[in-house]
Amino acid sequence: MDHRTLVWTGAMILLLLLGVALLGPAIAPYSPTEQHLEQDLLSPSQDHLLGTDKLGRDILSRILYGARISVLVGTSTVGVSLLIGLSIGSLSGYCGGWVDQLLMRLVDVLMAFPGILLAIAFTAVLGPGLNHVILALCLIGWTGYARLVRGEILALREREFIHAARALGGSPGRIIVLHLLPNLLPPLLIQATFGMAAAIIAEGSLSFLGLGVQPPTPSWGSMLNEGRQFLLIAPHLTTFPGLAIMITVLGLNLVGDGMRDRLEKRGK
Repeated sequence: MDHRTLVWTGAMILLLLLGVALLGPAIAPYSPTEQHLEQDLLSPSQDHLLGTDKLGRDILSRILYGARISVLVGTSTVGVSLLIGLSIGSLSGYCGGWVDQLLMRLVDVLMAFPGILLAIAFTAVLGPGLNHVILALCLIGWTGYARLVRGEILALREREFIHAARALGGSPGRIIVLHLLPNLLPPLLIQATFGMAAAIIAEGSLSFLGLGVQPPTPSWGSMLNEGRQFLLIAPHLTTFPGLAIMITVLGLNLVGDGMRDRLEKRGK
């Protein structure tokens, strides 16, 4: 596929996800928390298109509501992480010297540990819950943006247009915002798409471990956790939320890959 096909395919998947997240309550056939114990573990049927879980709750309704959690976690984590990483990376790259050394050593320490392990540790300390999951993912998610921004600024700060801005008396903040930031947007957007995919996977992992969204709130990760004990007798409990995560991450990766291919072609 060329980069346009990748971007459009991924964008259609993401638009579908956004529509499901926004319209979930209106299009869900049942309440996601309504229990019918006499209808537990039903296979997909006309009444319940994706079946029911161990408490008789409609899986389709829970997946539709769970899309909201994924969109909220992905956008919140990327937004906050991007702001932190942009600030620290800009300061490190533009100032250089001991400031650069200090900030980059902090980044090196955090990136030396697997991200999911740090997220588990932070969530274990903070306690389970959606807000704590987002906070934990932000605490580990900013490092990649900081390193990217620093590298781009190091490559740009000696360019002629930056020297000209300095000669005209531009302050560091003004130079970063007006002259450097516009050149950082393409690689940052690419990084953000991959970061959102990673955040959704991490939230699903934490919820699967019982550290994320707590019952009865539906989350794709918590649905995987609840369905794993019935994997042999009711595989649809894990199949459909797993597919929801896979398709969402696929859409984000397609958009990211397409934008990266286009940026590389423009660079040549």
